[in-house]
Amino acid sequence: MTDTAPAISPQRTGLLHGLGAYLIWGLLPLYFATLDGVSAGEVVAARILFSLVLMLSIVAVVGGFASLGRAVRRRGVLPWLSLSAALISANWLTYIWAVQRHHVLEASLGYFLSPLVNVLLGVAVLHERLTRVQLAAVVLAAAGVAVLATGAGAFLWITAALALSFGLYGLVRKVAPVEALDGLTIETALLTPPALAYLAWLAGRGTLVLGSGWPISALLALGGVVTAMPLLLFASAARRLPYSVLGLLQYLAPTIQFVLAVSVFGEALTWRHAVCFALIGVGVSVFALGTWRAGVGAAPAR
Repeated sequence: MTDTAPAISPQRTGLLHGLGAYLIWGLLPLYFATLDGVSAGEVVAARILFSLVLMLSIVAVVGGFASLGRAVRRRGVLPWLSLSAALISANWLTYIWAVQRHHVLEASLGYFLSPLVNVLLGVAVLHERLTRVQLAAVVLAAAGVAVLATGAGAFLWITAALALSFGLYGLVRKVAPVEALDGLTIETALLTPPALAYLAWLAGRGTLVLGSGWPISALLALGGVVTAMPLLLFASAARRLPYSVLGLLQYLAPTIQFVLAVSVFGEALTWRHAVCFALIGVGVSVFALGTWRAGVGAAPAR
């Protein structure tokens, strides 16, 4: 008689994938710091182009072209993924534009608000229910974000655009009838023609950075990896986790970004940041404990 390892539950897999996605997103400012001087539009276009190369390579390795073809032909897939592609490209463009123009506070606040948007969408659209412990955690997190919002300045449209675009993107990917790999490949393919057209326009004006030298071109090509991998992990997590749980996990990325802002980029840590971090930290801890005790991540009974 041989022992077999216990099966990993879909929810635990989703939790690990969600943590991986938000960890990568949290570290993205380190990558964007190396692309200073490249326009936001070109960075987004390059991310799309090299993401498609990576996605098609992965599909080829796993032999997934048949599945990809079935996904394209499945009713409802293309409209949903056209919408999600538009949402994620708008999110990328807004975020990079904000970082390049030193509106990091507003951008980070947008990602702090996104989880609350996710929770609200999960309750309002997907009819998910929160326990009292989970509701208390959401209230604590909301209070922290409210404190931070009081010092956000005149560019709150950045905050709203990032929070709404990413919250809605996650909702669309959760309900879209397509698996993570197929969905992201189709999304990227839909965005590639306008990305190529934009790069060609830049080349015609003589302002294209891609191809001007191998170091910067290699960094832009790396954008395919840092774009596709967290989105694959996120799409997988969105299919396996309650949307409200996914929303609370999202606080990991902006928290890492704030730590990097203070410890690496030398930005000042204000009292609003400190209060926000404390309230969100307590809220996320309460939410995680309540969720774990409720059974999220536990292996199914045999």
